[in-house]
Amino acid sequence: MKTVAVHDWLYTFAGSERVLESILRCIPVQAIYTLVDFLPEKYRFFLNELPVRTSFLQKLPWAQSKRRFYLPLMPLAIESLDLSEADLVISSSATVAKGILTNANQLHICYCHSPVRYAWDLTHQYLRKDRLEKGLKAFLARIILHYIRVWDVISSNRVDHFVANSNYIAKRIRRVYQRESTVIYPPVDIDKFKVHDSKEDYYLTVSRLVPYKNIDLIVEVFAQNKKKLLVVGEGPDYKKIKKKATRNIEMMGFLSDDAVSNLMSRAKAFVFTADEDFGIVSVEAQASGTPVIAFGRGGSLETIKGVFVGEKPAPKTTGIYFSEQTPQSLAAAIEWFEHCQEKIAPADCRANAERFSRERFEKEFSQFVTAKWEEHHNNRHS
Repeated sequence: MKTVAVHDWLYTFAGSERVLESILRCIPVQAIYTLVDFLPEKYRFFLNELPVRTSFLQKLPWAQSKRRFYLPLMPLAIESLDLSEADLVISSSATVAKGILTNANQLHICYCHSPVRYAWDLTHQYLRKDRLEKGLKAFLARIILHYIRVWDVISSNRVDHFVANSNYIAKRIRRVYQRESTVIYPPVDIDKFKVHDSKEDYYLTVSRLVPYKNIDLIVEVFAQNKKKLLVVGEGPDYKKIKKKATRNIEMMGFLSDDAVSNLMSRAKAFVFTADEDFGIVSVEAQASGTPVIAFGRGGSLETIKGVFVGEKPAPKTTGIYFSEQTPQSLAAAIEWFEHCQEKIAPADCRANAERFSRERFEKEFSQFVTAKWEEHHNNRHS
């Protein structure tokens, strides 16, 4: 049996790449297919020296720095990859990987991080961020996103079995694709993080600096309240966010895993403002014994045992939710956290995070793939 993995693109080592890493650990994959591969050498360890095969986008100008510019070509690019020799195809998809072309003899299992975010739930947010609300460019952008939505639904029929990374995404898959899915939470390397009971007087956020993560919202609030904030991460919004940072805010850029783990374990709280599908980094914070102040929507409702502003922490509470992605709502959550932080125990944060271990993911995903392959194999020979 020849097994291949398909991933949207390789350019950093974030949440979806950590999932791919675990897939490669528990499934004997022979090759990886992707739109483009610009993964820096410091991240390539998890690919296990497997051959990486890219689409024609790899050779186009600005494919590394202006990836979203080629969104209209992505469906064509993913369909251009030839997987005809594979028996089992496992796609890790948040954009177009699930749209790979397969035949009736192949089994395609998709681990879906989300239907295409900027074509569905985040369309208007991205148009606002890119100032594409009026004019000819806005009109063309809306046409392209409509085309992507149509293709996204059509290509979902190429998947034999969907695995969702949360109940939140399972509902989105049902709404967008009219397909059922099995929920297997992503892997978190719990053992990398150690609990430090004595916390220091700073808040922390760790993220790719892209629009939907809303890191600029965090910086804006801390610029006003003057509390100490550390921002770890790189991305296209780095310069824009840094301009908003005041003296109490430290923009730290990229840091090693060990450095991030150390900062997490000593932080007073971790701040998480995205409407995230799952949110691996918030689980990592809890694995470090650190409470999370999070937007109370999406995967955070499944990964954090939180209470909303004004509610008293119940036993085993691990965080505080805020209800709106606004400075006022986040500021109120920070103040409420400071009011009741003594009632959130590091040990409870750690215990909650242990539900999402890498070992648990690899066992569940391997069992799922094995069962579906046996079912597929038996149906072909019956």
